[in-house]
Amino acid sequence: MKNIFLIVNPKSGTKDYNHNLNIVINEFKKNKVEYTLSKTEYSGHAIDLVRSFDIVKYDSVCAIGGDGTLYEVLNGMLTRGDNIKIPIGLLPGGTGNSFLKTVGNLDLIDSVNNILRNMPRNVDVMEVKALGKKYYSLNLVGWGMATDISVFAEKLRFMGGQRYNIASIFEIIKNKKRIASLIVDGEERKDDFCFIISCNTKYIGKGMKIAPKALIDDGLLDLIIVKKTTRSTLLSVFPKIFNGTHINHDACEYVHCNSFSIIPEENGQLNIDGEIIGATPVDVNILKGGINLLV
Repeated sequence: MKNIFLIVNPKSGTKDYNHNLNIVINEFKKNKVEYTLSKTEYSGHAIDLVRSFDIVKYDSVCAIGGDGTLYEVLNGMLTRGDNIKIPIGLLPGGTGNSFLKTVGNLDLIDSVNNILRNMPRNVDVMEVKALGKKYYSLNLVGWGMATDISVFAEKLRFMGGQRYNIASIFEIIKNKKRIASLIVDGEERKDDFCFIISCNTKYIGKGMKIAPKALIDDGLLDLIIVKKTTRSTLLSVFPKIFNGTHINHDACEYVHCNSFSIIPEENGQLNIDGEIIGATPVDVNILKGGINLLV
């Protein structure tokens, strides 16, 4: 009989989390699955839970939430003191489900069935070193304008969903300098960049197809580089991100690599899996097959 450590983030997403939780529990009961339920109570709680639970009792740890919840479960698993790892399952329940969208599974019942089949898939992990700390990412690591937009949008939460559009226009109009050294697989260049985003998934945020060539198990980082350009060019590039055609624009450079570093003249914040965490300078490398996921 399977035994699952189930984590739910009550604050993830816009729907009543109890609805999704009840569906999952009913499916577990129908399939005679034993489970232990833990609800997160604060930011970073899932990291603490996964670091400290009695891992040898369970076949997998599963989370109902979005990309932020998956980020916490991943970082808890990869920073355990005993170095024991078990498969991770993700059940959709967040405002951003970029990872599940990338693997083509946003249906809750289908996600439960993937977990019950217990056929883990080796998935790559991005290892991020910034300001003496280490983070792990399954989705994205971003610096520059795209991250500044997220930071500014948080200050405009009273505007609802429109805050990202307002923040984007504001940052494009500002179009500030971001001089940095970018080192890709050992080759260094210095330039004025608009933004740099590394992805392991095709999608980020709410359906933005930022890295259409990305594969979660190819052992490569998908690096999207946009150098400083005109405001009109940026206004033409940003809408294309939603269907992935931005990579055909002259302003956009798309690179496959194993590692990269960003060393700006003026340090800035990082976006790791949709969360504003850490700051530059930053070193990122790929850990091929770094975690087993039930997807």
